[in-house]
Amino acid sequence: MSVIALKNVNKSYGTRMILSNVSFRVEDGELVGIIGRSGSGKSTLLNILGCMDTADEGEYFFDNQLIKPKDEKRKTKLRRDEIGFIVQDYGLIKEKNIFYNIALPLLSKNTPKKELKHRVEAITNQLHISDLVHKYPNEISGGEAQRVAIARALIRKPKIILADEPTGALDESAESNILDILQSLNVTEGVTIVLVTHNQVVSDICKRLYTIVDGKMVEL
Repeated sequence: MSVIALKNVNKSYGTRMILSNVSFRVEDGELVGIIGRSGSGKSTLLNILGCMDTADEGEYFFDNQLIKPKDEKRKTKLRRDEIGFIVQDYGLIKEKNIFYNIALPLLSKNTPKKELKHRVEAITNQLHISDLVHKYPNEISGGEAQRVAIARALIRKPKIILADEPTGALDESAESNILDILQSLNVTEGVTIVLVTHNQVVSDICKRLYTIVDGKMVEL
């Protein structure tokens, strides 16, 4: 069953066509990679998949249900409950400690304190960052910050993770560690992941691989 599907999607900025008649689906449990040069439309596609942007034309389905472009309430609920995001700059709140940063998606849902603590402990143990919870973002490395970002994305148990250049700011060692984590989450736990990158090494862990050429999606 597909988690997300696009049908005949077009997206342009001014006179420039970014996505042209794109039809694309992500099946439950897949790890799909989208590679390409900067400006090719990868991040635009990811934003549409994550309900952060809307196509000019075409249809968007989540769990085989059509999501109408103007249904902001439904799209907000998907972003909050069903879709996890991992971004290149980590997106951590500098003034808050790591525990707070990881727990943030649950805090917005008024999760009971006991359950919140249990969920943070479980995910930080899984990602080997339990020793970081009382530190602040400026006290940890880039690789550690990205693991925190992954923990935050996973804590609400989303149906799909969308990762935009998750290793773009990391050195080779930290990059390898993050890729191992993402691959393990997919293989051992069946987490569905869409990974956008310009890095061919990152794409090697993907089960299906696409690129965007002149607004068209091409499977490699």
